[in-house]
Amino acid sequence: MNKTLFEMEEHETIQSKKDMILSLFNSGTKEIETIAAISGAKPSYVGSVLQKEGLIDNYFDLYTSTAHPMNIYSKHFQGKLGFKDVFTARQSMRNLEQSYNYFATQQDRAGQHHTLEMALTMLDRARWTGKLEEAEIYRRWLVGKLSKSFVDNIRPMEIRQEKEERTDEIKLKLAA
Repeated sequence: MNKTLFEMEEHETIQSKKDMILSLFNSGTKEIETIAAISGAKPSYVGSVLQKEGLIDNYFDLYTSTAHPMNIYSKHFQGKLGFKDVFTARQSMRNLEQSYNYFATQQDRAGQHHTLEMALTMLDRARWTGKLEEAEIYRRWLVGKLSKSFVDNIRPMEIRQEKEERTDEIKLKLAA
C-alpha cells in the first residue's frame, strides 16, 4: 500500500501507565487504590507518580523517597541510608545506631520508633531487590534491637515482689 507524505494510517494511541495515572487523577479519580486498579499499576507506583508531579504530598510506603519527609524525624535519615553495596549498608547501620542512641538519650520514643521503621524499610528494599547481604546487615541490627529484654534490669522487679510478699506476711500475722 503506497501512501503519500500526507496520508497516515490510523494508529491506536497507547497510553503509558504514568499518563493514565495522571489522566485519571486529573479527571477526578483521587483514590490511589482505584487508580491502581484501573491503570494496572501498583499503588506504590501510583503514589510515587502523583507525589513526584506535586499532586499529592501525603503518601508514604516502602518505596517513598526520603526526599519527601514523612515527619520531623525523616530529616535525620535523608541521604544517609542506602544498600548499594555492603559498605554503604554498614555505614547506614552506623547512622541508624547513632540516631537510635540520640533519641534514647532524649527519651524520644517516637524518634526511636522511626529509626526502627527506617531500618525495616531499608531491609525490605534491599531484600526485594536481591541485595541479600546488604539486607542481612539491616536484619541483624534490627534483631539486635528487638532481642533485648524490655525489662532492662530485672532486679528492681524482684525487690518489689519481695517487699509485696513481706507486706502480705505482715498483714496475715496482724489478722491472726
